[in-house]
Amino acid sequence: MDHALHWQKSTFSGGGEGNTCVELAATPTTLHLRESDDPATELTTTTAALAHLIRGLKAAPFPTIS
Repeated sequence: MDHALHWQKSTFSGGGEGNTCVELAATPTTLHLRESDDPATELTTTTAALAHLIRGLKAAPFPTIS
């Protein structure tokens, strides 16, 4: 059975004019992410994979851009 996803805006969206935010929807096994200005394009992942990516990004040193 296919259910419609309940999309939620990020609290970091800024609340400005237009569609400038990240939206998230979750099912028991999958996370769905999209930008509000392009809702047809969607990134789908699992909570474990996303957590692994976030831990890696937090741990990795990033070069500064001048």
